[in-house]
Amino acid sequence: MRELHEGSTARLEVAPNLWAGIGLVRGGAGTALVGSHEEVAERILDYHHLGIDEFVLSGYPNLEEAYWFGEGDLPLLARRAYWRHPAGA
Repeated sequence: MRELHEGSTARLEVAPNLWAGIGLVRGGAGTALVGSHEEVAERILDYHHLGIDEFVLSGYPNLEEAYWFGEGDLPLLARRAYWRHPAGA
């Protein structure tokens, strides 16, 4: 992460919609899924298809990003049958 943060910021997009610059604005290592609701949902599905079935998601500011994700991405994932509300229909 330290090597990525040195010099040009052009290299911080390390994969489609995967940004390694989060460490520039807060301490510690990390990457962020960035993009539209459709792009972020598509990247989550890409990772799911690779075998990842649990994600730790956060955003800044936390509450606003939780609403943003819940209102925009979860319906897209639900329509494709990759997410359902834990309380059921």
